[in-house]
Amino acid sequence: MKGLGAMTRTEFRLFLREPVTVVFTLALPLMVLYILNGVFGGDAPAASEPDFPVYGGYSAPDWYTPAYVALAVAGFAMIALPAHLVDYRETGVLRRFQASGVPRGAVLLSQLLVALAIVTAGVVLLLFASVVLGSAAPPENPWLFLAAYLLGAVAVAAFGIMLGTVLPTTRSAQAVGLLLWFVFLFLSGAGPPPEVLPDNLQAIGEWLPLTPIIRLMQEPWLTGGWAPLESLIAAGIAAASGLIAWFAYRWE
Repeated sequence: MKGLGAMTRTEFRLFLREPVTVVFTLALPLMVLYILNGVFGGDAPAASEPDFPVYGGYSAPDWYTPAYVALAVAGFAMIALPAHLVDYRETGVLRRFQASGVPRGAVLLSQLLVALAIVTAGVVLLLFASVVLGSAAPPENPWLFLAAYLLGAVAVAAFGIMLGTVLPTTRSAQAVGLLLWFVFLFLSGAGPPPEVLPDNLQAIGEWLPLTPIIRLMQEPWLTGGWAPLESLIAAGIAAASGLIAWFAYRWE
């Protein structure tokens, strides 16, 4: 696609010129791991009861590590990515891209590619800290986990890009993204075990887009298998978000 390579290189350079964003991207996964492991990573008081199977019978670090991976991806995709794209529109950067003949597809794909590269760097640090330095076991099937991660990360990043095309201002993008991230944290399975939530909150969590992404990543990590339903949902989220972003995209 015309302009995609140049756009991607430009986005990388712009990202590296923002030290606060770099620190946020690399530090957020480690903060998620350290803080949430301290809060939710221990064995639940009722975990040993046979009729209360918290963590599905797995240890808390094993169960949470892939969930934290999905949450770390969502941190960048929900908080930084939409605001970045809206800021481009507000400050006239997108209009200059249009004047230079850069197609909208190149703009959107470059955002996706750079987001994947950035979040992957943070996820590698998270996995190193959790598995090598911590007590989490490695994935049962690393290759299936890698496939699940790539599919899930594309879906979450596409969702964040879609938010950046439909939200009107940078402030609204930051507010909505931050709110969604905290909702994902508490209701999608990366915070309190779903089993301890009230029924109404469990029902809400089932409809959140990050919930199937977390399960998609947990399946190969914990069992070595694949989650076909969750993979279809993730592909649907990516496709629907991409279509909405394409039609909602505005140069100014």
